Amino acid sequence: MKFRMAERSLFAILLRSPWWMSLGIAGAFALLARLLMPADLYLFGAMGGFPFIVIAVMAARRQWHLPGSRRVHQTAEAVGAMAWREFAELLEGAWRAQGLVVKPHKGTGADFELLEGKLGYTLASCRRWKAASLGAEPLSELRAAMERADVPDGLFISLGVVSPQAARFAKENRIRILGLPELAVLLQKSRLPAVSRTS
Repeated sequence: MKFRMAERSLFAILLRSPWWMSLGIAGAFALLARLLMPADLYLFGAMGGFPFIVIAVMAARRQWHLPGSRRVHQTAEAVGAMAWREFAELLEGAWRAQGLVVKPHKGTGADFELLEGKLGYTLASCRRWKAASLGAEPLSELRAAMERADVPDGLFISLGVVSPQAARFAKENRIRILGLPELAVLLQKSRLPAVSRTS
């Protein structure tokens, strides 16, 4: 049985938080042990912060290559100004650079078929990326396409606000929602067009 950390556990939250927060907690443990415990027991008290050092290292490794806020903002501006064909070409290039085989999906409810080695197919729905909000209906259309194609996993790109119903539907149906931060990661090596600003 594979161990899975609860999403709302302290360690899971810290893994998603800036790495220095975990390091700060470890430092607090060491400081409290120094102030409250006898000198001969100090090391035992300070060791209580060791798991947080491990979490800090893991979080730092995850966050090391993530795009900064400037790149995320640049991504939002660039893809928000794109037409569908331009956005689709950008996605195809980014996925192929990751080693995926990308094919257009011929049916409704999805836009691309992604093949990643022996991991199998994923159907991706991307055409509604500019919608201000995401409800469950577009996700149900993707789910129907997954069922018709006998594909177990789905991917939906949305820069809008995800409703609780949509988030729940996605989780229950093996659909991963790719929001702006994740899209910025996907496109971080892609050349984004400059967005012209008119006064």
